[in-house]
Amino acid sequence: MIEIREVFTHVETIFHEYGPPAATPLVRGAIMAVLTNPFAGRYEPDLLPMMDALKPVGLDMARRLLAAMQVDAKSIESYGKGAIVGAAGELEHGAVWHVPGGYAMRELLEGQGVATNAIVISAKKVGAPSTRLDVPLAHVNASYVRSHFDAMEVSVPGAPAADEVVFVLAMTTGARVHARVGGLAVSQIVGKDGLR
Repeated sequence: MIEIREVFTHVETIFHEYGPPAATPLVRGAIMAVLTNPFAGRYEPDLLPMMDALKPVGLDMARRLLAAMQVDAKSIESYGKGAIVGAAGELEHGAVWHVPGGYAMRELLEGQGVATNAIVISAKKVGAPSTRLDVPLAHVNASYVRSHFDAMEVSVPGAPAADEVVFVLAMTTGARVHARVGGLAVSQIVGKDGLR
């Protein structure tokens, strides 16, 4: 059921956004796996077996992404996920990534002492080869931390083909470099929901 054609990794380091250089540069990374879509061209009523089959893929991708970013897990402050489904598939074929993608990052980070009480937000679309996707990002432990609302634009050249899916994980080491629009601060996070 799982056939991976390519894994594509993107890491960027942001020093400033036309303002003063950050005390610590922001590192943002994304990893994209291009898989054959076993449901391309047909309707499959039961997608749950695919979700289960993707769990080890998600964990492997999360580990690879953290290694590529060359940062300690404790420095990860935001995350997100996404999927781009080839034209012979449907949006729900990207939705199978919700559990294996989100829980992979949470399991990896929690195993290294990072609190991850916030949901891993996501985006998905059906698209042609080289389609770009804005993967939403939010704080790992409290979704209301405004400084971490962001997105990372990703794509894989030439993918997905009509019978493929691109599954994406993204993580960053902090807020937008010059975040200054108020709201709940990281230092104010208390309790499981980040509010109490």
